[in-house]
Amino acid sequence: MTSSDSTQKPPAPAKAPAKDPWDLPDVSGLVVGVLGGTGDQGRGLAYRFAKAGQKVVIGSRAADRARQAAAGIGLGVEGADNAETARRSDVVIIAVPWEGHAKTLEALREDLAGKLVVDCVNPLGFDKQGAYALRVEEGSAAQQAAALLPDSRVTAAFHHLSAVLLQDESVAEIDTDVMVLGDSRADTDIVQALAARIPGMRGVFAGRLRNAHQVEALVANLISTNRRYKAHAALRITDV
Repeated sequence: MTSSDSTQKPPAPAKAPAKDPWDLPDVSGLVVGVLGGTGDQGRGLAYRFAKAGQKVVIGSRAADRARQAAAGIGLGVEGADNAETARRSDVVIIAVPWEGHAKTLEALREDLAGKLVVDCVNPLGFDKQGAYALRVEEGSAAQQAAALLPDSRVTAAFHHLSAVLLQDESVAEIDTDVMVLGDSRADTDIVQALAARIPGMRGVFAGRLRNAHQVEALVANLISTNRRYKAHAALRITDV
């Protein structure tokens, strides 16, 4: 036997244990801004986050309108114009109407630089047959946001929530999962953790941003379900 035959190979380095997908960061100290916070969905999200103890600032094109809406919510919520809301916030939720989505983000590119942006806009059309998904040149509202905000960290979430339930103070828990999409695990973990701050809600990773179109489009199906059954339908993901 040669000396080379008797030489033992060093053991392979141990693999690091896989990260627990439910090991999420503490986000309780983050300031959440809601652009479009005077609309039904934005106001509902602002109320739920504030009730959970999050610091919330809601934005509008008109600061006075935002302050009036914030006063109606209470719970320490503050109102400001969109630019100030973006600057003051760590995480900024985009809840503006689809018709004003691109114009709003283009105007706030510098103010949103470096921010974690959560787009929850659903590009929908309506006709006599009901709601239907619109085609977006970039692929989805979230991908449009990423294209318009190259210096921001864009994710997508909170698409399938009932604005009626969000604003209903008699509803203690929002029984739903939130599909969270993004290209950075650290960022999607933060959004999942924020979703979990709202009682009854859970954030579930649902893929990269390129998959946002079908998540946004699914809202058209939920609207049809709600109309047929006079309900406020939501989603639950099983086996995770």
